[in-house]
Amino acid sequence: MKIGIIGVGHMGAGIAENLIRAGHDVTAWNRSPGSLRALAAKGATAAQNPEEALQGDVLISMLANDAVFREMGLDGPLLDKAAKGLIHANMATISVGLARVLAAAHESRGLGYVAAPVFGRPDAARAARLVIAAGGKAETIEKLAPLFDVIGRRTVTVGELPEQANLFKIAGNFMIASAMETMGEAFALLKKGGVDAAVFHEVLSGSLFAGVVFQNYGKMIVEERYEPAGFALKLGLKDVNLAREAAAGLNMTMPLADLVREHYDEAVAAGWSEKDWSALGGVIAKRAGL
Repeated sequence: MKIGIIGVGHMGAGIAENLIRAGHDVTAWNRSPGSLRALAAKGATAAQNPEEALQGDVLISMLANDAVFREMGLDGPLLDKAAKGLIHANMATISVGLARVLAAAHESRGLGYVAAPVFGRPDAARAARLVIAAGGKAETIEKLAPLFDVIGRRTVTVGELPEQANLFKIAGNFMIASAMETMGEAFALLKKGGVDAAVFHEVLSGSLFAGVVFQNYGKMIVEERYEPAGFALKLGLKDVNLAREAAAGLNMTMPLADLVREHYDEAVAAGWSEKDWSALGGVIAKRAGL
């Protein structure tokens, strides 16, 4: 299959490499040339412009935020240059509002569109262990299923509206951020009381809280190991704000999201934007005087 990929940073590069290994013809474009050169050395065609990535059977996008999608024209102008019958699988975490705009823009041009945001860090992308939340027409998702099987370990269909998949992902990332807030507060409490937080983490993450979020992020927080970032703190702040925005659109409040946002804002003010988003635990420790 001829596949174009726009956005081959930490996540997109792993996805592209797995598609190349599976024998697909991959054309990639990225705003930063470094990662594009590395991918070209592994068999991808380096596009000279974004338009070249829209000339195959499928386009995969993995971009940082809503603003980048709009700047590139993926909400309209760039789509006018797409190959007939192209299906766009957007794997990025974007707002519910932009998801609706993108779905309408593709529909009006006769292009397929599926929202397919993923759960997993860059190491999971490289290992083809991503979990994909798909939203869109069932027949379009079915066409993409062989590709999703190459890059992920599970695909769940959330609904026929692409925006539903984005809401699914936003809610998931909010839960991860909330877990890190909880662990940060618990570890700070223990340290202030002279108790070894590492022992506490080992016991709890091996019994009552045995999930990977508690095991992996908990270890990072206990060890204050926030670099290099697998997922930048500024992106975590973006996703918490997406959850708050979605909640406002549905006439509800998210008090815990407001608290997490406040702590992320503190981290950004301290110059921690490029640290891992688990540095939320560091903000809480700093507040506790540790």
